Amino acid sequence: MALDTSEKLNSLGFAKPPSETRVVVAMSGGVDSSVVAAQLASEGYDVVGVTLQLYDHGAALAKKGACCAGLDIHDARRVAEEMGFPHYVLDYENVFKDAVIDEFADSYLAGATPVPCIRCNERVKFKDLLETAKDLEADCMATGHYIQRKMGPEKAELHSAADDARDQSYFLFSTKQEQLDYLRFPLGHLPSKDATRELASKFGLSVADKPDSQDICFVPNGNYAAVIEKLRPGAAEPGEIVDVEGNVLGQHNGVIHYTIGQRRGLGIGGLADPLYVVRLDVDAKQVIVGPKELLSTRTIPVREINWLGDALLTSQEEWHVLVRVRSTRPPKPAIIRPISETEASVELLTPEDGVSPGQACVFYDADSTRIFGGGWIWRGY
Repeated sequence: MALDTSEKLNSLGFAKPPSETRVVVAMSGGVDSSVVAAQLASEGYDVVGVTLQLYDHGAALAKKGACCAGLDIHDARRVAEEMGFPHYVLDYENVFKDAVIDEFADSYLAGATPVPCIRCNERVKFKDLLETAKDLEADCMATGHYIQRKMGPEKAELHSAADDARDQSYFLFSTKQEQLDYLRFPLGHLPSKDATRELASKFGLSVADKPDSQDICFVPNGNYAAVIEKLRPGAAEPGEIVDVEGNVLGQHNGVIHYTIGQRRGLGIGGLADPLYVVRLDVDAKQVIVGPKELLSTRTIPVREINWLGDALLTSQEEWHVLVRVRSTRPPKPAIIRPISETEASVELLTPEDGVSPGQACVFYDADSTRIFGGGWIWRGY
C-alpha cells in the first residue's frame, strides 16, 4: 500500500503532533539507545523507556559493562530522569535463557557457531518487547540500532546504515515485515558514531563517554567454551585431532573449544604446512584439520529464510544479489536459488573461507542499500 502523503508527517512518520505520538524506546543503558530516547523526548514525543533485565547480574555469566547488565539498567534509568520521561525495567531472564542462551549452548555442542545477538533481536527485543510496546498503546518502538527503515513504493524497507563501519544489518536480517512496520531506527542515517556521541553531549547525558558494549552480553572475555561448560557440565569431552584422511595428529579437550577456520591454538605444531579446522565431527568427538584451500566454499545451503523483498522468494528461479556470511566481512556477489519460501541454495561467485553452520547468510540488493533478509547456514563443509 502506497504511503498517503496528503497530511504532514512527523519525524516518525505519523500524521499527528509528536506530543500525541507515543513511542517506546528500547534502552540498553548505552550511548546509542540513550541518544534515541533523548532526541525523541526533546522533539516533544510521548517517550516511554523500557529496559530488559536479561540475566542474573550477580551470576558468573554476566560481564561488567555488557549490554543489559546491572550498571546499564541504572544508566538507562538515570537518562530517563535527566530527560523527564517514564522508565520501566522488565524481567526477561527466563525468556532470554529459553530463547537465546540455551540454543547458544546446544548449537555449540552440535558443532555450529551460533550468533545469539540475532536470536535476541528476533525472539526477545523485536517479539516480546515489541508486544509490550503495543500493550502500552505506543504508536511505534524505537531502538538504537544502526540500520535504516525507509518507505518504498510497496512497503517499509530495511536498508543498511549510512555508516558502513557501524552497520548492524547482519544482526537484524530476521526482522519480520510486520515488525519493520512498527519499528523505527533514528540513528541509521548518522554518518558516524562520533555524531551520536556529539548528540549525547548536546543533551548533557551522563553516558556520553560510556564505552560501547560487547556484542554477546553473557560471554565473559569472549570465552565461549567456559560459558558452555557452565551451562552444560561435562559437555567438553576429549577426543582426537585428525587430518582429512583420518590420521591422528593430536588430542583435544573438547570440540566446543574449536571453530571452523581456526588455525591458532590447535596444539599440533611441528608440521611443515599450517593446518586449519575444516570440520567438526561432534558424534566422533573429532576435530578435522586440513590445508586452507579446504576451507574455500562456493555453495551454501540456507534455511529459516526471512525474505523482505517485494515479490515472493520463489517468484524467480534465481536472484542475483550480494550476501554477507560473517558480520566482519563485506557483502559479495552471489546467486540465490530458492528451494522453498524458507530454504535456498546460495552460490558465491567468489568462494569464501571459513563458512560455518550456525552463522547467518544475509541478502542485499546489488543496486541499492536495501536488505532482502537472509537465513541460517545449516550444514557442515
